[in-house]
Formats: sequence, structure tokens, C-alpha cells
Amino acid sequence: MATLESPPPGTSSAMRNAFGTVLSALILLLIGVLAFSIRLFSVIKYESVIHEFDPYFNYRVTQFLSKNGIYEFWNWFDDRTWYPLGRVIGGTVYPGLTLTAGTIWWALNALNIPLSVETVCVFTAPVFSAFASWATYLLTKEVKGSGAGLAAAALLAMVPSYISRSVAGSYDNEAVAIFALIFTFYLYIKTLNTGSLFYATLNAIAYFYMVCSWGGYTFIINLIPMHVLLCIVTGRYSPRLYIAYAPLVVLGTLLAALVPVVGFNAVLTSEHFASFLVFIIIHVVALVYYIKGILSPKMFKVAVTLVVSIGLVVCLIVVAVLVALVASSPTGGWSGRSLSLLDPTYASKYIPIIASVSEHQPPTWPSYFMDINVLAFLVPAGIVACFSPLSDASSFVVLYIVMSVYFSGVMVRLMLVLAPAACIMSGIALSQAFDVFTASIKYQLGRSSNSKDDAEDNTSTDSAPKDDSSSSKTDKGEEVAKERSSKKGKKKERESADKPSVKSKIMKKKALVLPLEASIVALLLLIMLGAFYVIHCVWAAAEAYSAPSIVLTSQSRDGLHVFDDFRESYAWLSHNTDVDDKVASWWDYGYQTTAMANRTVIVDNNTWNNTHIATVGTAMSSPEKAAWEIFNSLDVKYVLVVFGGLIGYPSDDINKFLWMVRIGGGVFPHIKEADYLRDGQYRIDSEATPTMLNCLMYKLSYYRFVETDGKAYDRVRRTEIGKKNFKLTHFEEVFTSHHWMVRIYKLKPQKNRIRGRAKKLKLKTSSGLSSHSAKKNPWI
Repeated sequence: MATLESPPPGTSSAMRNAFGTVLSALILLLIGVLAFSIRLFSVIKYESVIHEFDPYFNYRVTQFLSKNGIYEFWNWFDDRTWYPLGRVIGGTVYPGLTLTAGTIWWALNALNIPLSVETVCVFTAPVFSAFASWATYLLTKEVKGSGAGLAAAALLAMVPSYISRSVAGSYDNEAVAIFALIFTFYLYIKTLNTGSLFYATLNAIAYFYMVCSWGGYTFIINLIPMHVLLCIVTGRYSPRLYIAYAPLVVLGTLLAALVPVVGFNAVLTSEHFASFLVFIIIHVVALVYYIKGILSPKMFKVAVTLVVSIGLVVCLIVVAVLVALVASSPTGGWSGRSLSLLDPTYASKYIPIIASVSEHQPPTWPSYFMDINVLAFLVPAGIVACFSPLSDASSFVVLYIVMSVYFSGVMVRLMLVLAPAACIMSGIALSQAFDVFTASIKYQLGRSSNSKDDAEDNTSTDSAPKDDSSSSKTDKGEEVAKERSSKKGKKKERESADKPSVKSKIMKKKALVLPLEASIVALLLLIMLGAFYVIHCVWAAAEAYSAPSIVLTSQSRDGLHVFDDFRESYAWLSHNTDVDDKVASWWDYGYQTTAMANRTVIVDNNTWNNTHIATVGTAMSSPEKAAWEIFNSLDVKYVLVVFGGLIGYPSDDINKFLWMVRIGGGVFPHIKEADYLRDGQYRIDSEATPTMLNCLMYKLSYYRFVETDGKAYDRVRRTEIGKKNFKLTHFEEVFTSHHWMVRIYKLKPQKNRIRGRAKKLKLKTSSGLSSHSAKKNPWI
């Protein structure tokens, strides 16, 4: 009778691995679909439109690139912004996002897929969020295996902090920069684990893409040197560490210098000096290790003394050069934003234009729970898991989470950098926890089934009929003894061959085994925690972060109210003003005015010229006549203000006004913040100061406001305004949007003035006529 042969053990393990690979690929595909689809709420609920302020500039630049080509883009001088100065776009913008979207648009059109530039810009961020999830899987897999990688990728696909910057329509630099950040870290860890020059070269290229995409590339070029220095200090130096770091510094710096907005800053600013110092240190350490391998111990001591001495001299020379470069800069070679990260009080003291930006403020504790939710509780467990055992890769992600927690605590915008680190740590924690709980359940169930089988065997042997013949008993006893002796011999051979591994496995299993009930309860709690995280992320994507700032909504008893005042106002400017007219507003609205109304603006969101912004802030803070003279000197024809007092829109210009005063007063000392405060309080009611009640911003915001309800009640400040009935002498209202959110005023023309002899003649003739009419002079 033919018997079926069992497959060899190698075949079953290969099939298991193949099945696991296919399953992982399928899960990753579903994670990518999830990351893309959860960011489409803004398009489904509203429409396919660009969000916020900065994305409108990026969209306008992408339009120019797709229409005129790459060479025109590099040489584009934009005379529609920062009038009368203008701006060289190719040399002042990070081109990564624009070139990425432009390349996608060209590729789709080459494939006869006729999508508009706006559509490509709207969906670029969701597409790259899927890429970022896959990069997170690759990075976490290098640290703790594929299970942790899949968990981390799924968490990043839904984390609200990343969703806030990558919803459909959020066409900002972070849309592609977070993917570049994670992928650069993955290639660094991959090179560190393999020692491959191929991955080291790819790492430098990925860093170059990050430099092209976002100014946050300095986080990479400081974090990686810190990790290299940590490995050297803790005695974990290896040739793989050298290969992972040295090509990155050399190739990465050369490539970064090719980006026009960076240029020689890649070697001249303090943000990059740490990488050069660590570059020298790792070469000294590599030379010491090389000499140790070829010399005897006595010669090695002499050589080490010589090498260390030369290395210290080189380091001192480099430090002296760096100190000389730093001393020549008033800020020590640091940019204003970098100094704000190192000293959180720096911006509020010296650079109010940076402190005035809401995303540069420190976050509150509730914002952590809003943006990373339950990950905040899983991160500590992930850090503990990285120390068992500690490797070069796990020490890097621990350093990553520590530094990102600090920077996110200084600036709320950098919660975006914290999100991938929190997802990686939480993915490691979840994977380790699931492994322990499922292994415990499996072990406990297996032990209970074994005990049942043993009990059944014992009962069957006890209930079997006894044979009286002594010969049969002796035969059975001999057979059992032979079997036992042969089994004992085989067991001893196996134990002698596998004794250490089996013992270690048994001890490890016993250490990690939990009771069955506790394992099941803990597993259910983890599943509930994951469900709560999913529900929160879906709510955040659908409600909190899907609404575009260009279109506002409000839910009341009457139903849903849509406030489309911004587009209404920009459309009015586009259709009712001349092409060459200049529009003045606070810098927040510069990009939108240029992109949507196609009109020249005085300042915009680039904020590169503090004096120009201070001039606009001074005009808004001055009385009407003085403001008219300032705007007239800048050839301004229209002034745009945003007012939310009627509908309760809090982000209006009255709430931003004190920043205008501070920025203007930083350049023009006659503007003092104390003149606008009553006993240290900012007020717009009857207790407000005369300076506040007579400044241009107050008048342009509250002009005719009393006509709305008869009381002039401000719903944002929750008070009646102080000055209600007043007239404008130098400005005239030309447009107010439907909900009074945007108000546009036109400068009145200058009155004709009679100067010189003409004025004297007119005075003479008028006086002569009056005297002649009174009494005739006989001498004339």
C-alpha cells in the first residue's frame, strides 16, 4: 500500500515565508489606500480646492513651471509681490514640491491623462502620504522586524498630526518633505545595517531631495551626526557606521549646495557645523582602529598618541575657523527660526515677525492628545522595547523620538516631525505586546491540551484488563525497558547537541508567559485602544482638518452655513480693478491675493523683508491721514482688511493687530504698544485708548458696523465697540463681502493744491475784488 511522503521541512518554511511576503505586500497596499482615502474628506465634503495661504503660492509657481518650463522658472522675477522690490522666485523657494508636482503633471499628460495643474496639486499630498507610510514600514522593519513595520505604517497612515498637513488640497512643502525625511532615515539605517555603498549613495540622494523640499532638512543633518557621535562614545563604532555617515556628509553637502535657496549656506551656517565636526572625529576614530589592526600594542600606543594629537590640532583649527565665521554674524551664524528652537524666548524678544505666526507658538497639552492621541501612551513602551536588545538602529529611533519631542514642545508646527517617531515607537510597542500576549495564549492553551492528553492516557492504562500470565508481563516489561533506554539515549544525544538553545528558549518563554485570562484581557484592551485611535483619526480627518480656510462653514439650528467671502472678495478685485493696481493688506493674505485676484501686493507670506512688513504694520497702526501718506508713497490704491466681528470669525485683523503694532514698533520707534493698551489690556470698547480708537485698522474694520444691528456688538471680542459713528476722510469703502468678513477700501485721490505765484495771484485777486466791492479806491 502506497504511503504519502511528507514534504521536506525546507519546503514548508519557504512556502510560509512566501505566503508571509505576499500577505505583507497586500497589507501594505491596503495601508496605502487607507492613507490616500482618509485624506479625501475635504474634497468629498467641500470641493477640490487649494487650502490655507502658502499653498496658493506653491500652486501659482507650479502653474508658471508647467506653462513656461524649468529654465524660465529658475530665472523668474516676480514683480507681482513685494512691490516695489519684487522677488526672484527661483533663488528664494524650495523647489522640491513644485518640481515633483510638475513632473507628475508632465508624466500624466504624456500618458494622455489630461488632468489640470490644480487637480495634480490637490492630490499630491494624499499620494505622498501613502509613500510615507511605506517608508515608515521599511524604516521600522530595519529596527524591529516586519510586524512592527506594518503596525507603524498603519498608525502613520491615520495619525491626525500628519493628516493636518497632507489632506487633499494642502499643497505645502511638508506634503512631500515628511516622506523624504522618513525615507532618508530608512536609507541611513539600511546602510548602517548592511554597510553597503549603494545604499549610502541612495541616502545622499534622498537627503538632496529633502533639501529641495523643506527647510527642515537641518533636522536630518544634525540628528544623524548626533547618533554617530553617540555610537562612537558608547563604543559601537564599526566600518558600517563610517560608510553610513561619511558619504552622506560629502555627497549630501555638495548636492545641497546645488539648491539655489541653500547655496553656500550648506557650509557657512551654524546649522551644518555639527556634521563637519563629527566628520573629523569619525575619521580620527577610523584611523585609530585601522592602526590598531596593523601595529603591535607598543607601537599602537605611540601611534595613537600621534594621531590623537594631530586630530586635536585639526579640530582646534576647524573650531577656530568656525568661531571666526560665527563671530562675523550678529546671530552667530544661526537663522532666526533655528535660534527660536534653541531659545524659545528669542523670537518674542527680537523677531516678532516669527513669533506672530500661530504655528510657531508652543503647543498645549491637549494638542498632543489631539494630534497623536493614544500614541502618547504607547511611546514609552516602545522606547523600553528598543532597549531589549539595544542596537545601532534602535538607538537611532530612540534619539529621534527624544529630539522630536523637544522640538515639538517648542513649536507646534514641529508636531509634524514628532508624528513619524511616535508611530514608529508605538508600532514597536504594539508588535511586541501582541507577540507576548499571543505567545502566552498559545503556550497556555498548548499546556492545557497536553495535560488533558496525559490524563486520558493514564485513565486508559488504568482501566485496561490485567493479564495473569507472568511471561507476558515480563515480555512487556523488557520491551518497555528497551524503549525507555533507547529513548533516553536519543534524548541525551539531542540534549548534548541542543542543550544551550533549548534551555535559553525555555527560560525566555517562562519569563514572557502570562496567565491565559490576563493575556486575553490585555489583547482585548489593545484592540479597543486601536479602535478608539481609528475613530479619533477618522473624526479628525473628516471634521477638524478637512475644512479649507478659504471656505468656512458653521453648523447652527438653521442648518449648515457656508461663508465664501474670501473668494467673493478676490473675484471682485479681479473683475473691478485694473491689472496694475496695488493692494495693501497684512502679510497673511498676500499669497491668496496674488494667486486668486492676480493683483500686485506690498507684502506676502514669504516674510523675507521685515522693514517692508513693518511699514504696512505702521500704516495700519497710524491715524487715517498718516496711513494715507504711507500707502500713497507705496503707490497703493486699495487696502484689504479681514473682519470677523459680525459672524464671530476669530482670526481677523483686529485680533492680529497687536502683532502689527509690535512689528511696526520694532522698526519705527514712534509706534509704541503701550499706547494701544488700557492698563495693560487690549480693548476696543469705550475704555479703549484714543490711539486705538483713531488708528486706521480700527476705522476700516468698524466703519458702518453700527448699521448691522444698531448696537455695534463685536461677537469675537464680545463687547460693544467704543467708537461707533465716524466718517472716513482719506479712504472710501468700495466693497464689503456678504458676511462682512472682507472689506476693501480705496484711497481717495489727492486734493489739488495751488502753489507758488498762482496761489499769491489768487489771494491778491480775491482780496482786491472784496475791497473793490466794499468801496471803490480812486487811486487804482
